[in-house]
Amino acid sequence: MAVRSLWAGRLRVQCLLSSTAAWESKGWQLLFSTAIQRTAGEDCRSEDPPDELGPSLAERALRIKAVKLEKEVQDLTVRYQRAVADCENIRRRTQRCVEDAKIFGIQSFCKDLVEVADILEKTTECISEETEPGDQKLTLEKVFRGLSLLEAKLKSVFAKHGLEKLTPIGDKYDPHQHELICHVPAGIGVQPGTVALVRQDGYKLHGRTIRLARVEVAVESQRRL
Repeated sequence: MAVRSLWAGRLRVQCLLSSTAAWESKGWQLLFSTAIQRTAGEDCRSEDPPDELGPSLAERALRIKAVKLEKEVQDLTVRYQRAVADCENIRRRTQRCVEDAKIFGIQSFCKDLVEVADILEKTTECISEETEPGDQKLTLEKVFRGLSLLEAKLKSVFAKHGLEKLTPIGDKYDPHQHELICHVPAGIGVQPGTVALVRQDGYKLHGRTIRLARVEVAVESQRRL
């Protein structure tokens, strides 16, 4: 009995020791695992910023960029409005200049024609006041002098403004400058296909034909129309 009791007590002591060792081993593992987790967490916090700070910095940067873009949009809008206003003012001024040019473009020409009208008026007054009844010769002389002055003044005005009278007699027929009235037989010294007679003078303004000359064109006798 004594031996059995001693053996049973020894078994209980061994079981108690083994359980204590297992608990201690498990406890150390738990402590070591917790320490590792804490160390890893501290390392993560030391290297990476908190999640709460990231969005705030990004949001602040976006707000700053949005403010800059808004200022640029406002500046571009103001510049665009000014450009549109300037274009509209230029368009109005140009339109006004065109209208003035249409109205007053011949102002200088009309001013010179007024002098022609003065000569014609003075000639008429002189003939009506100083001419005696029955003195036709003196009347004709005054008319001739007046008309001569008038013609000379007109030629001067035309030359000043680039208006040139066409004198196509003897020139080759040109449909861009001449209006054909009829054909006439070619005479001595007149080549077929040339202008033989001018019925109405044509005119050019600065080299551009503004009125065709009405002409008769010489042709060979058998081709007379």
